[in-house]
Amino acid sequence: MSGYKRMRRQHQKQLIALENKLKAEMDEHRLKLQKEVETHANNSSIELEKLAKKQVAIIEKEAKVAAADEKKFQQQILAQQKKDLTTFLESQKKQYKICKEKIKEEMNEDHSTPKKEKQERISKHKENLQHTQAEEEAHLLTQQRLYYDKNCRFFKRKIMIKRHEVEQQNIREELNKKRTQKEMEHAMLIRHDESTRELEYRQLHTLQKLRMDLIRLQHQTELENQLEYNKRRERELHRKHVMELRQQPKNLKAMEMQIKKQFQDTCKVQTKQYKALKNHQLEVTPKNEHKTILKTLKDEQTRKLAILAEQYEQSINEMMASQALRLDEAQEAECQALRLQLQQEMELLNAYQSKIKMQTEAQHERELQKLEQRVSLRRAHLEQKIEEELAALQEERSERIKNLLERQEREIETFDMESLRMGFGNLVTLDFPKEDYR
Repeated sequence: MSGYKRMRRQHQKQLIALENKLKAEMDEHRLKLQKEVETHANNSSIELEKLAKKQVAIIEKEAKVAAADEKKFQQQILAQQKKDLTTFLESQKKQYKICKEKIKEEMNEDHSTPKKEKQERISKHKENLQHTQAEEEAHLLTQQRLYYDKNCRFFKRKIMIKRHEVEQQNIREELNKKRTQKEMEHAMLIRHDESTRELEYRQLHTLQKLRMDLIRLQHQTELENQLEYNKRRERELHRKHVMELRQQPKNLKAMEMQIKKQFQDTCKVQTKQYKALKNHQLEVTPKNEHKTILKTLKDEQTRKLAILAEQYEQSINEMMASQALRLDEAQEAECQALRLQLQQEMELLNAYQSKIKMQTEAQHERELQKLEQRVSLRRAHLEQKIEEELAALQEERSERIKNLLERQEREIETFDMESLRMGFGNLVTLDFPKEDYR
């Protein structure tokens, strides 16, 4: 029993050592996965920061380019208007000169009109012509100013729409980046769950295999010890029987001596009885018959002693045969009892070992079912988490895009309302100037 206890303690130590080793392996595995998740989160945050800085730089660059383009656009309009004004003034100057010459010719052909009146009429024509040209010049300047303001307003609207497109592109890029990162995170979490599941099943298999190996070793040791115990009990019984067989002649000799003593005692009793009978017969019988009586009594005594001797021999033989048979039967009974006892003990051991094996197999089945339930529940929670995060990400995407479009729409409406108040009308259908500057 002390050997069994020591063996079970050793087996328990082995199982505890393996459990501690597997626990350390699982802790290391989970720490590794946690670090990978943290690294992914940090990298994702860094990528989003880089993207935000990149988008800010793009917006700033677009704003500078738009300002430069707007200034260039304004300068080109002003240059063209200056050129148009110069051409217009030269045309007016030529027209003025032609009209002045034509009036002079008409006045020179009219000889009936006094010279002074002619001069007054020429001066009046000049004044009218100059006034008309001044009005036309003022009208041209007004039209140019209106054209300049309206097209600059249109250019600002186009710049604003371009900025809106950049903002939409940026938010789509950011949201796409977030979705890609989230999908990568989900793929990583699924891979982590699968690797954890594989490790859990492998560890359970390792632990259960060791437990079954130790139980088989224990059962084999118990069986070997039981067989050795059976052999030892059989050897001890055999040695006992051999000693009994060796001791039997001494026992028989003692019993023979006891029978012999009983015979001798009987003989003594008979001898006493013979002497008493002889004395009695001699007393009651005449002396001349004594010889006959003595012979008769002697013969009777001899006959009875012979019968006693025969009975003695028969008792000795019967005792010898009876004791030998009794010893054989006793030893056979002891052998049968020992075999039955050892068989019962072996059956009890087999039943006990079968019970332990069945209990262990049932325990292993429960452990496997428990692991399967835990793995299935963890996977369901993970899939639910993934679904919820994707739904939240899609909701964030829709909300942010909606808010951006609404804000941009308000900006455009505010800009168009302001344009209407400024008297520019609908700038959406406005034809762009001759040269498209962006």
